[in-house]
Amino acid sequence: MAKQEKTLLQEFTKGIIKENPVLRLVLGTCATLAVSTAASNAIGMGLATTFVLVCSNAVISLLRNVIPDKVRIPSYITIIAAFVTIVQMFIKAFSPELDSALGIYLPLIVVNCIILGRAEMFANKHRVLPSIVDGLGMGVGFTATLLAMGIIRELLGSGTIFGLPVTAGFMDPILIFILPPGGFFVFGLLIALANKLSGEGKRPEEMGCAGCPLAANCSKLQEKEAGKK
Repeated sequence: MAKQEKTLLQEFTKGIIKENPVLRLVLGTCATLAVSTAASNAIGMGLATTFVLVCSNAVISLLRNVIPDKVRIPSYITIIAAFVTIVQMFIKAFSPELDSALGIYLPLIVVNCIILGRAEMFANKHRVLPSIVDGLGMGVGFTATLLAMGIIRELLGSGTIFGLPVTAGFMDPILIFILPPGGFFVFGLLIALANKLSGEGKRPEEMGCAGCPLAANCSKLQEKEAGKK
């Protein structure tokens, strides 16, 4: 039981930093850059995508032994589209402003590479509970990235956070941050931060010889081992 809980925890946490779908796998960048001009839009898009991820992963995992291999991709898209339709109808009914702000990017969740990728790479090969946890972890990582970008871009570009004025009186808005160049700039900074936190880009000396892919052919390592003998 403890081992299973540890495995599920690993499946959940990997999507936050180590395999973050946006910052590490660089998926779903179109929607990320488009809707992250405001924090409220970002969190709405993130929660909608998380719901679709979790539900589609669960259903695809349940049907993984039933869906014929030749039609698995069309089947995945049909399942994903059903949950996206539910989300879209819900948002239209209870938050028309958010529906208007997200625009075409809400129905385009159907073809989001993150969702289809998790369906093909994980849910299609694992049981229901791990698939749900995987979808939830990836969704949390996606939402956290969108929210971070949304807060930074809205704060610097509009001087507000969730529509509330923050920098009024001491800093003028830097409009470029709510434009595409500002989005790419913030996106690049967050990718660099994610790489740093995940340990990517360290020199072999910092990781140790065991972390070097060329360790087996390293002459210095062979000299060290010969010296120990």
